[in-house]
Amino acid sequence: MAILILGLVLFIGIHTLTTLRPTRAAIIGRIGEGPYKGLYSVVALAGLLLMIWGFSRYRGAGYVQVWNPPWALFHPISLVLLWFALVALVAAYAPPSRIKSILRHPMLVAVKAWALSHLLVNGDLGSMLLFGGLLAWAIYDRVAVKRRGDAGAPAVAGFGRNDVIVVAIGTVAYFALLWVHGSLIGVAAA
Repeated sequence: MAILILGLVLFIGIHTLTTLRPTRAAIIGRIGEGPYKGLYSVVALAGLLLMIWGFSRYRGAGYVQVWNPPWALFHPISLVLLWFALVALVAAYAPPSRIKSILRHPMLVAVKAWALSHLLVNGDLGSMLLFGGLLAWAIYDRVAVKRRGDAGAPAVAGFGRNDVIVVAIGTVAYFALLWVHGSLIGVAAA
């Protein structure tokens, strides 16, 4: 569990640094933008890898069950949230679309939907730490973005071709993920 927690601290910590604008500016002023971005990337990647490794070790050592989510109540909601998360993730990297402008910060929306979808169906301590931690960070980051006045994606009037592409790619990614989730993660998604 310690490896998972260390990964969360590194990953969330370096991403939280972005929201602390004066501190971030001071670090960039001291070491330069290139080295800052390099260090940021290394710490974020290390945190991500430690989270994956730590969660895998935790699952291999046995769950610490905190509560038992009722399958019939939460599983369908979780699957819809997961689809929405993948559509939002695609929107984050797609050309301007109405979906992207409605979500404003689609990557944060994707993380929140993904984390919540996993919290609804996993009642063990490791899942609550991992997904709950990432959900809390994404909520915090969205509030920080709003406070700093970052408007997010530019407004786009009406749904168009890019929206169709975003939904299509997100849907294909969703079904591909459902197909490989069991072999990749060790737990069937559906």
